Amino acid sequence: MLQQTITAITPLDEKSMAAARARQAELTKPGGSLGRLETLSIQVAGITARLDPPLTERAIIVAAGDHGVTAEGVSAYPAAVTPQTGVEFSQ
Repeated sequence: MLQQTITAITPLDEKSMAAARARQAELTKPGGSLGRLETLSIQVAGITARLDPPLTERAIIVAAGDHGVTAEGVSAYPAAVTPQTGVEFSQ
């Protein structure tokens, strides 16, 4: 499934991104005032090749790691707790 997903990834559609940028410029608001939301909307337009992509399917990805923190003795919990914490967050 992962390989199939990776294979399906295509370059961003520049025409759709340009249209999204133009649309942003037409809105009654200071340029860039929506911050990351503006750049995300342009990126989503490029990914979907649509100016008005339907965002009906959503997902949340939960990632966790100790990154050596527990080895330094500064974590409140031992490394063994991390996998269980990830499971609990995802439910």
